[in-house]
Amino acid sequence: MKKSLLLIPLIIISCKKEANITETPSKDSMAVTEMPDSPSKVDSAAIRMKDSIINNSPVTKEVLKTGVMRNMKEGQIIRTADASQLPFTLGEEFTKDNQELVLKITNYEKPDIKATISTKEKDFNIRFNQIKMPNGKYDGPFGREITHEVVGKGEVWLIIGKSNMASGNTKGNFKVSVE
Repeated sequence: MKKSLLLIPLIIISCKKEANITETPSKDSMAVTEMPDSPSKVDSAAIRMKDSIINNSPVTKEVLKTGVMRNMKEGQIIRTADASQLPFTLGEEFTKDNQELVLKITNYEKPDIKATISTKEKDFNIRFNQIKMPNGKYDGPFGREITHEVVGKGEVWLIIGKSNMASGNTKGNFKVSVE
């Protein structure tokens, strides 16, 4: 866990580069794909403006213009979204044991944050393990729902993974809704 926390600042620095953007026409809409300068993986994320759903689905009505970056390294999935996209629901999947999702919400200015994890998987061992405030302080662990005061303005991290205090399946699909 400590090694992961040491790698996070390096990942943040590498993710700050400007991305080259190319436009690709499709049947239903215009697709905008970010092409990174580094070897990191970027998903073409989708958003429905009414419901504000961000997911990995290849078939979408409208494409999120700013994109949601998705990096994966040694079992840790890092997703980055701007607070201007709130509220949204993000779809994700754990395919290996002991995976972790770090959802970074940039430019967060609200006094509190509310998020929920939902899944159709039976006996899925998943929870909000920690929250990192813009001032660098951590709090946690939590359950599948979190309502927390946000100290400061800036980047908020929601760290999701398995609970070491519970048993159950650690692989499957889930959604994270953030308000």
